[in-house]
Amino acid sequence: MPTRRTSQSGDRGTAASQTRERILEAAVAEFGAKGYAGARTAGIAERAGVNQQLISYYFGGKQGLLEELRRRWQRTEASIAARDASFDESVAAHLNAMFDRPDWARLVIWQALGDCPFTDAEEGERHLAAQRARLAESVARMRERQRAGEVTDAVEPEFALLIAYAVAFAPIAMPQFVQELLGGDPLSPPVRDRLHDQLIKLLGTAGD
Repeated sequence: MPTRRTSQSGDRGTAASQTRERILEAAVAEFGAKGYAGARTAGIAERAGVNQQLISYYFGGKQGLLEELRRRWQRTEASIAARDASFDESVAAHLNAMFDRPDWARLVIWQALGDCPFTDAEEGERHLAAQRARLAESVARMRERQRAGEVTDAVEPEFALLIAYAVAFAPIAMPQFVQELLGGDPLSPPVRDRLHDQLIKLLGTAGD
C-alpha cells in the first residue's frame, strides 16, 4: 500500500509539472503574439488546454507567468553560446536561438519596448542592472575578439554588437522587410544561413 501511495503521488507531481510547462509554453506564444498588455489569461488557458484557474493556482496570475518566463529567458540567454566559442560559432548559436524560439524572441522585443512590467520599481532596477552587466560583458568580449583579429576593428565594439543583435532579431522584428529583401520565409533555414554568412563577412576578418 505505501508503494501505491508513493506511485500515485509521483504521478500527480509529474502531471502537475507537465501542466505547468504547457501553461508556460502557451504564455510565451500568447505574450509573443499580443504583448503583455494584449494577452489574456483566458487566451493562455485556451492555448494550453487547461482551466483558467490553474494559471492563478500555479503562477498567481498573468504577472507571475511573465516573471517566470523572464527568469527562464535569462538562464537561456546565459547559455546560448559558450564563453570560448568562436565568433562564427557565437553568431550561429544566437541565430539558432532566435529562429528556433521565435515566440521567445518576440517576448524579448516586447520587453525592450516597455510592454512587460515589473511588480515594483526595485525589481525593475535589478533587471536593468543585470541587463547592463550582460551587455557590458558582451562588449568586452567583442573587444577581445577585435584584439585577437577575429572581428574587424573598423567599427567600435559596441556598434559591432548592435549590428549582430539587429540582424539576429530582424526576421522577428521586421519580417516583411526581410522577406522582401532576401525572399522566402523570414524564419526559413536558407534565410538563417544567409544572415549568418553575411554577418561573418561583414564583421569577421577571416576573408580579409
